[in-house]
This record gives sequence, C-alpha cells and structure tokens, in this order.
Amino acid sequence: MPIRHCIVHLIDKKPDGTPSVLHARDSALGASQAIENLLADLNDSYNAKQGKAWGLFHGESGAYPFSGWLKHYLDGGQDFTAFSRQAVEHLQKLMDESNLSTGGHVLLAHYQQGMTDYLAIALLHHSEGVAVTDALDVTPAKHLDLGQLHLAARINISEWQNNQQSKQYISFIKGKNGKKVSEYFRDFIGCQEGVDAPSETRTLLKAFSDFVESEDLPEEQARAKTDALVDYASSQAKIGEPMTLEELSGVIDEERPRAFYEHIRNKDYGLSPEIPPDKRTLNQFRRFTGRAEGLSISFESHLLGSKIEYDEARDMLIIRQVPTQLKDQLKRRKD
Repeated sequence: MPIRHCIVHLIDKKPDGTPSVLHARDSALGASQAIENLLADLNDSYNAKQGKAWGLFHGESGAYPFSGWLKHYLDGGQDFTAFSRQAVEHLQKLMDESNLSTGGHVLLAHYQQGMTDYLAIALLHHSEGVAVTDALDVTPAKHLDLGQLHLAARINISEWQNNQQSKQYISFIKGKNGKKVSEYFRDFIGCQEGVDAPSETRTLLKAFSDFVESEDLPEEQARAKTDALVDYASSQAKIGEPMTLEELSGVIDEERPRAFYEHIRNKDYGLSPEIPPDKRTLNQFRRFTGRAEGLSISFESHLLGSKIEYDEARDMLIIRQVPTQLKDQLKRRKD
C-alpha cells in the first residue's frame, strides 16, 4: 500500500463548549513502518464498520469547499500539507459550530491500493491503558483506539476523476446515535448519499432469489450458489470494495458466467453495475434447511418473520405466499 502523503493534526476541543485549539503539523509524516501499520489497521477497522453510507460530492461552493481544495492539491496547485491545513481549519470551524463533539487527532492520508488512489480522513481518539517499561515498572500509557472509529470517510480519487457518472466514490460512517452527531463531518467532506447500500443489497438478494427459483435448482446447488454470493459479498465488504454484478455472476455460476447478470438485466431490477455490500443485510440471508421422512424444507433466513413464521410452542411453520409452482401442484392434486 504505497503511501503518497500522510499527516496528523490535533483539534483540542473540550466538551464544555469552549472554543477549540488547533495544533497543526507543518510537514507531512515521513515514511515509516509505524505509519504503514497505522493505515492498515485504520482500513481494517473502517471496512469492518457497519452502517456506512456511499455517495458523491455536492457541487463546490462556499458551504462545501473541500472538493475544490482537493482538486487544487491533485492538480499541483498546493502541496499536501497546505491542503490538509486548509481542510482541518474548516473542520475545526464546523466542529465548534456544531458543539456536538470533542476534538481529536485528524488523520489525512493519500495512498494507493492496487491501481486506485484513495484519500482517507478520520478523527482518532485515544484510550487509557498501561505499559511495562524496560525497568519492569508499570506506567500509564495511551494508545489510538481504532475500535472506536465514529467519524471517518474514504474517497476513491481515481473513480471521482475518471467516472463522472459515479454516485458512490465516497464512503463515510453514518452517525450511530443520530444524524446530528456526524452531520458536521459529512458537511466538512461536502458529500451527499448517492446509493442506499441496504436497499441495493436487498434488491440484489431479491433478484438472486428470483433467479434461483426460475432455474428450479436442486437444494444442494441452490445452497452452494447462496454461499458463493454471500462469501463474495462478504469478501468485498471486508476490503471496502463494491460488488460488481458481472463478477458476481461469474462467481455464482462458472459454467454460465453471465446467466445471473442477464437475469438481472432482463428483469430490470434497476440495480447499479456496482453495489456497495451492506453487511447487516447479508448476514440475514443464509438458508435454513431441514429434511426428514420425505419432507424437505429450505428457505432464506431473511424470510423468517415475514413470509414464514415459526410457532415453537406448536412445532409448526406457517408459510405465506406459497411458491406458484408448488401451489399449482397442490391444486392439481386436489382436483
């Protein structure tokens, strides 16, 4: 992961409402193993966070100047340190106005992963701990607590520059305790939501369920394809990358790599070519399966509580909206 530039500033802001104080570095951090480890750990923590949103920049304006500063830096109009100082001063101003957050260390990192350039921005906080010194004394120690990452964003610079139609080149953590907690940070980046990841993921899973039903696959094949989809989506979520419909189609069926893709296009589900995976939605999609005495039942776990109910006291499953093919067979048997 080549790191082009990385810098950390400190916004010292107390929770008592007093104005913050900015302690800014006057140069970027030098290359070191510690910086590489920090950025790798930050990416792992960020990718693992649930509840992220995906979007794009607002048009550049006085209210949303960040994209203009970033473009100016990338075009060579100013160096990274000057760009970061300009950005963090703006963040400090919004933080003071919001009066909803304590300060912290602001990290900005411009790095490359594969062939793609990214800018990561995160507000970092410390946790208190203890350490043992060389003299075997126990002493208080602080460490960055990346597990408590609440305000962070990642900008896919390459996609922003090369794909004018994209609406998902920025990802950011949404406020867990209400929108206002993270609203000033989102305004600092100047971004708006462009893709509803949970909704898109649900639509994709609906398209997959329809595809499996239309193919009339044996249970073992249906389960294998479900596992392939969830494994692919989970691996993309782990590295913070979107699912690509064409790639997913090949993963689901190697012998007919475009079958699922063509199903999506022919049915017109309105899905984007690339979809940011929503981990919470994916975790609800595993299948329940049971077989005994000539009875075989299988359904996706997200249907439990909607189309399917389990009455534990009476040891019963209640099924709503019986599949058409099964319904036709039952009607013919009745006649």
